[in-house]
Amino acid sequence: MTEKLAKKWDVYIERFKNYLSAERSFSAHSVQAYVRDVRKLKEYALEVLTPPADPFHLNTEQLSGFLYYLNRDQQIAERSQARILSGIKAFYRFLQLEDLIIEDPAVLLETPKLGRRLPDTLSVKEIDAILGAIDLSTDEGVRNRAMLEVLYSCGLRVSELTELKIRNIYWEIGFLKVVGKGDKERFVPIGSSARKHLQIYLDTVRRHVKETKGHEEYVFLNRWGRKLTRVYVFTLIKELAKAVGIQKKVSPHTFRHSFATHLIEGGADLRAVQEMLGHQSITTTEVYIHLDMDYLRDTVQRFHPRNHIKESTNSQPQKAND
Repeated sequence: MTEKLAKKWDVYIERFKNYLSAERSFSAHSVQAYVRDVRKLKEYALEVLTPPADPFHLNTEQLSGFLYYLNRDQQIAERSQARILSGIKAFYRFLQLEDLIIEDPAVLLETPKLGRRLPDTLSVKEIDAILGAIDLSTDEGVRNRAMLEVLYSCGLRVSELTELKIRNIYWEIGFLKVVGKGDKERFVPIGSSARKHLQIYLDTVRRHVKETKGHEEYVFLNRWGRKLTRVYVFTLIKELAKAVGIQKKVSPHTFRHSFATHLIEGGADLRAVQEMLGHQSITTTEVYIHLDMDYLRDTVQRFHPRNHIKESTNSQPQKAND
């Protein structure tokens, strides 16, 4: 019985996976995460519920029990629960779209309330310290300096950095064409420092690397001619931060967050930052903004019209007419 139900789950999880890839154009990473979330529900439905259930006969109460199970028995943090719930909701929307269920039992499930958790931000001085710690006397150092300059200058995701291709560098206009989540393309300006180091790398190091077949178009290659991995970039940044005495938890995403924060603090428009980050919603971009209270107070004092009205010292409140 359980084996039969397991096969039924697997069939529709596979169809859900294909739907996310083909119709929703989700990245491979997102597809894997969503499928992993639904498999957690499958495990609960077959191993915890009595009797075991297929995906079509779970109700809202049982799905709520699944979330409680994640919290109590699995001790999964609320933020992870919220992500899993997102995958479950997407799965049931898919089943309803395919006319496999009439009512969506996940629609009434409430996402755990989360505080806004922001990653650490590096100051401009700390960014300079990390970049300055790279040994430019080696080919690897020249490449790494160019890579991190581009990461910070353009606010890229680490996957966008490792997937960057030579043909997507538009030197004449000073832009990169970036392929982001869901294969969505955007153009991002590249700053003068990043442009300089990228040109040096391409002219003095990259041109002499013998590319492995299938990796010819990628900008950043290792010594064997293969594109760099995400893990390498994470490790590099972590080691550099440690070398210069930075105690914060630093990752490629910290560079992206710092890019957005520094632009806003410098007076950039939020919509422009949204466009450069490749966010579909302005709300997502706002998560990256954590301006200090002095900056906000100064903005109101400088620009709000009521703060420029001089009050008369002799003015007295008028009595209302009877």
